[in-house]
Amino acid sequence: MSEPVQRLLDDELARFEREHPRSRALADRAQANLLGGVPMHWMVRWAGGFPVFAVEASGARFRDADGLEYVDFCLGDTGAMAGHSPEATVRAVAEQAARGITLMLPSEDSIVVGAELTRRFGVPRWQFALTATDANRFAIRLARKITGRQKVLVFNWCYHGTVDETFATLDASGRVVEREGNLGPPVPLDETTRVVEWNDTEALERELAHGDVACVLAEPALTNIGIVPPDPGFHDALRELTRRHETLLIVDETHTLCAGPGGCTQQYELEPDVLTVGKSIGGGIACAAYGFTEEVARRIDAAITRDESDVGGIGGTLAANVLSLAAMRATLEHVLTDDAFAHMTALGERFEAGVQASIDRHSLPWHVTRLGCRVEYLFRPDRPRTGSDAAAGGDHLLDRLIHLWALNRGILLTPFHNMALMSPATTEADVDRHTEVFAEATAAIAAALLP
Repeated sequence: MSEPVQRLLDDELARFEREHPRSRALADRAQANLLGGVPMHWMVRWAGGFPVFAVEASGARFRDADGLEYVDFCLGDTGAMAGHSPEATVRAVAEQAARGITLMLPSEDSIVVGAELTRRFGVPRWQFALTATDANRFAIRLARKITGRQKVLVFNWCYHGTVDETFATLDASGRVVEREGNLGPPVPLDETTRVVEWNDTEALERELAHGDVACVLAEPALTNIGIVPPDPGFHDALRELTRRHETLLIVDETHTLCAGPGGCTQQYELEPDVLTVGKSIGGGIACAAYGFTEEVARRIDAAITRDESDVGGIGGTLAANVLSLAAMRATLEHVLTDDAFAHMTALGERFEAGVQASIDRHSLPWHVTRLGCRVEYLFRPDRPRTGSDAAAGGDHLLDRLIHLWALNRGILLTPFHNMALMSPATTEADVDRHTEVFAEATAAIAAALLP
């Protein structure tokens, strides 16, 4: 398959180069001062060979430096799930910025946001950070403090931001090793982390039985390796086993908030000890939150003295700043509402159906999976049950071709694994445009593969 796909990709790369002269000029200019010519190093992997330089964005669309407009299904890889610059959030941020941005003091908004997060997720005590990575790191530290244990258990090919302990995988013999590409791990990963495959209850029980796991850090469904949902009963087993082995359960809803207003925690009726969420709840302003049950909050209060509260590696001078809290309050109250999620989920269903129709039309060995308003397609026939299944079934060449094909026709998908996310501002016409573009791509690929 690779040779005909490569020829299609070469054609798309040439088209991208022709149609983006201004972005090319900016990319060349950026080489003088930016590492790799980009402000964040992973941007060197954009499918076109250099990134599109954005000029402005609104709702579900953005415009680039060459004047081209795009329907945005990437939405900042969830960071802009509320849509770009939603009116209520922009107004709240502007008003708060005029009154103060960061004070190291609480605001009334923090109380309102905490209450709203409790309503959505059922977790009563909250703290705030700037990123979901920070929220997860802080939650892990607190779990270690109150349990007296050192290890964290994660699922193979999980995604929890840039938390050191989570960039671990299993080698062929089942040993915990660093994941390929893990840059400068501070210690060997088997010193901090236990790893099991998603949906493997037997392995989960075996690893928890060691009695050294402070917490299990889990997405309700794997997301960054393609959507891998839980088997029926898996979450019940996860909760029962963590309680039996006196291990805290941290549920990371940063990506899976796409399932609804209260994420998978509400949808699956989960009972986490700690819950983390970030990216989308501030409408694009950097923010995150982490919440605790009353029991965990009581144990934390008992473990941390007043004089130690600011020296333990948790928090930061910009964490819980008043601008972030104003953005969170406005976004949760007025943008990511119950009605908005109903609209977004319906669009996700429409997107999924359009993709499936093209796959079926050409009998391609691919599949599409949806979680609420988040949809991904993987270039393998069988739906994976584990992260390793999903990783083994990936096709980087097809990923790049489909992403660039869409980009050249005014559609932005999340890079590397072609995720699409619906926002409150996304329309049926936006979804139908993707369906049209995807149909063109599948027809071209199917024709190229004919003997």
